[in-house]
Amino acid sequence: MRISEITGFIESVAPLAMQESYDNAGLIVGDREAEATGALICLDVTEEVVDEAIRLGFNLIIAHHPFVFSGLKKFSGSSAVERTLIKAIKNDVAVYAAHTNLDNMLLNGVNSKIAGKLGLVDTKILAPTSGNLRKIVVFVPTSHAEAVRNAMLDAGAGHIGNYSHCSYNLQGQGTFRAGEGCNPFVGKIGKTHFEDETRIETVAPAHALSKIVGAMLAAHPYEEPAYDIYPLENDYEMAGSGIIGTLMVPENAADFLQRVKQIFGCGCIRHTRLPEKPFEKVAVCGGAGSFLIGDAMRAGADILLTADIKYHQFFDARYPFVLADIGHYESEQFTKELFYELVTGKFSNFAVRLTKVNTNPIKYV
Repeated sequence: MRISEITGFIESVAPLAMQESYDNAGLIVGDREAEATGALICLDVTEEVVDEAIRLGFNLIIAHHPFVFSGLKKFSGSSAVERTLIKAIKNDVAVYAAHTNLDNMLLNGVNSKIAGKLGLVDTKILAPTSGNLRKIVVFVPTSHAEAVRNAMLDAGAGHIGNYSHCSYNLQGQGTFRAGEGCNPFVGKIGKTHFEDETRIETVAPAHALSKIVGAMLAAHPYEEPAYDIYPLENDYEMAGSGIIGTLMVPENAADFLQRVKQIFGCGCIRHTRLPEKPFEKVAVCGGAGSFLIGDAMRAGADILLTADIKYHQFFDARYPFVLADIGHYESEQFTKELFYELVTGKFSNFAVRLTKVNTNPIKYV
């Protein structure tokens, strides 16, 4: 099995198009066409992690954080990033990262994993992305409408919330005149033809457009299918920042934070003043999520669990809303489990290991 098969599957779950503009997700180093000997999963790529992959005989590391974020001008080994990169290249170890693209997915995403650990239900994206949806309209002879519609929907079109295979179909009559050199499916060259057609409308995420259009064209009987693609301003509810959900049973604020501390193994939790009323709605964002404070309050969350909160940002939390910092590594540590479940679920006979290296650089006294 080639490395590209594994990374391609991960990208089918978390498309690279869903990463933030500052990010560097994808294959950082290595030959995507090389045969994969095994995958080591980690949160951060360090020299110790590369050493571990070498000892295991694995030539692929799957990480959450890209260890190269910006351009490198020298490769002298003067920094930890340079030394890690040199060691990976010398030992033919490929490094792949799925970062904010994995953060941003509602299904099989980093924040959905966190929400699962906390027992949240009725989860949804806290701050959905916009501008990522397209409407596809195609005109097809009614006799072939079902085949074309199913091809598009099976390729990933037609998802609205928890509903799939959504489309709108309108009957009408199309006209066309085939010119010289054409090979028309119906009608005669040089004569205007009237054909009973179905107008099929559906929605699709922009990153899946090429696949969906390709499936539509392959199933369409016309030599020159007529179709339109429109940009939509609707929020894309399947992707975005953070997740908000509901506790199955309301929980005392202090008791909830103690449970969080135990689940995530936090050295400490920095938080604002706790209210007397119990928590019901919980917002989460793995990693640095202070930019979601306003979104969490507007969504009616009782608390936002995230990391990397600056001192003055705690003042933005208006009581009784609670802002809590559980630590960057702590908040994202279960991403390793997520990777493991995804890869082993797809490639059951492939060697996959979780790193034994604790890459959290922060210690607590």
